[in-house]
Amino acid sequence: MAFRRRKNTAAIPRTVPAFEHIVTEASDSFLWRVDDYPWERNVWNFHPEYEIHLLRKSSGVVLVGDHIGEFGPGYLTIVGGGLPHDWVTAVQPGELIEGRDIVLQFDAERLRGSAGLLPELRELEPFLERSLRGIVFHGRTALEGAALMERMGTVHGLARLCLFLELVDLLARTDEYELLSSPDFSPALDATSLDIIQRTLTYLFQHFAEDLKLPEVAELAGMSESTFSRFFQKNTGNSFSDHIAKLRLWQACKLLADTDIPITDICFQVGYMNISNFNRAFLRKHKMTPSSYRKLSRQRLTMRA
Repeated sequence: MAFRRRKNTAAIPRTVPAFEHIVTEASDSFLWRVDDYPWERNVWNFHPEYEIHLLRKSSGVVLVGDHIGEFGPGYLTIVGGGLPHDWVTAVQPGELIEGRDIVLQFDAERLRGSAGLLPELRELEPFLERSLRGIVFHGRTALEGAALMERMGTVHGLARLCLFLELVDLLARTDEYELLSSPDFSPALDATSLDIIQRTLTYLFQHFAEDLKLPEVAELAGMSESTFSRFFQKNTGNSFSDHIAKLRLWQACKLLADTDIPITDICFQVGYMNISNFNRAFLRKHKMTPSSYRKLSRQRLTMRA
């Protein structure tokens, strides 16, 4: 199902189907690597393996299942097998963020299969089940987990395996976490659907501050409005309008916290047509007004200084 270019509308860039095939060396129980950003695998993707992901640099939007949120340096997550995910940073053409991510991917069935010889591994089962929805970690757990992820890059063999087991034990035992995706999120994980969704998400991220209309984006996807609406809801867990609103409010939070731009100007910069709708949407999402959010952000910065 090809995207069609609409007159006077930028085409949604085409990508390859985003099933990530993960190859682990014969000498390793899991894969550990450092990724620059962007690169070809930084897309809305899924794979059978579980992934522990550390964002070392930059900020942006995290997409895990039907969850849309914000990440910054030190953001530590685990994503279960088969759950689509992506971490998106707005970069300038030609810009490269070196070493943005540390990625650890492992086969949960290896752990389960090893429990016959190492029965302590059975304790991980509830953690593996929770991880199927995606988990973000907070507080001391995130700090200690990030340190373990970094240390793995300095060792190999049995020493790295020991750190891996220490890490999963830490993440399995903590209560400093938040589940991300909804329990009933179940996308159609076929190559064609993922291809279209990836290109749609990329397009929406690039243009969310504009006056986007569902019929126009549906036409870009080569679908009728009703078909695209159902397709988008099924494969992202969010309605088209909710997805756009979450992206706009993410950007608004960033501008409120990091700049002195007047709130009225922020409202229009992120795509809202009037301040009343912006204030109402912000209050519904964050349980506070934009001005209160800015004040709280400044107080937190002062406390950290």
